[in-house]
Amino acid sequence: MIHFASPWYFALLILVPFLWWWEAKKKKPALRYSDITLLPNPGFWELVLSRVPLGLYSLALIFGTIALARPQKGRQFEELETRGIDIMLCMDISGSMQAMDFAPGDRLSVARDRAKEFVAKRRGDRIGLVVFAATSLTQCPLTLDHNIVLDILDRLRFGILEDGTAIGMGLASAVARLKDSKAKEKVIILLTDGVNNTGDIDPLTAVQTAAALGIKVYTIGVGSKGLVPFPVDDPVFGRRFVQVEVDLDTETLRKIADITNGRFFLATDPQALKQIYDEIDQLEPSTFKSRRLTVYQELAHRPMRLALFSVLAGAVCSLLLFGRFY
Repeated sequence: MIHFASPWYFALLILVPFLWWWEAKKKKPALRYSDITLLPNPGFWELVLSRVPLGLYSLALIFGTIALARPQKGRQFEELETRGIDIMLCMDISGSMQAMDFAPGDRLSVARDRAKEFVAKRRGDRIGLVVFAATSLTQCPLTLDHNIVLDILDRLRFGILEDGTAIGMGLASAVARLKDSKAKEKVIILLTDGVNNTGDIDPLTAVQTAAALGIKVYTIGVGSKGLVPFPVDDPVFGRRFVQVEVDLDTETLRKIADITNGRFFLATDPQALKQIYDEIDQLEPSTFKSRRLTVYQELAHRPMRLALFSVLAGAVCSLLLFGRFY
């Protein structure tokens, strides 16, 4: 974005046509001849060359005017003053999340896309990400740079951790990331499709720590009821789908939410999951003030260099063509 700090200097450009008019009207030196047919007529290129110095001086005036107008290149920055909500996403990436009842994708891909939409809305909030399977792993600590969170969510895949469902470990890791937070409100969004079947920490033990630290936990259970299509990679016949039933411990998820004054949600399809994230977004409004700052970089030195070059070139041409400075 180019901006001119002193645009009124462009009025000087009126001197350019005046310079050509003045040159055309200027009285030329002459000698009296009784018969001018003896004199050679100047050719086209001679006429062009005679105007080169004037053209270069005109360019110098144009570039000098642009320099006086002070062209600037601006960059905008936004400062945010937030209310201070810290949010940890806690997502299940165990093998059961491969179930294909959230067509056209599996449970993890749909959950990942809905989480990205949620993160994109939360301007001004610090957001982090913890994933869990047989154990837990912090993928991203709390940050205001949502592009990092979105990029990590985009690259979330199965196989990062050993298979299993350690809900208590995932919740404890998310709590650990929030325990030193100075934010006014601290929130965990826990998403899983299974039952805690491994890990050293029980979910109800982890949630007691969360409640003591004033952390609110929203729990989301994903998956449709009954048998669901599940991919199986056969070494002979390749990938095929079998019908399996995945258990979901809704009772524990509901207790976790109740203990921390959060809420439990059940998502049986992609649209329901989107509505749940939208509802959480409304329950935890992100209020902030912002102001835009524009920092300008001065560019006047560039046209000024061109103006000086044009003046010098015009003087040299005038000296070579006419034996004098124009």
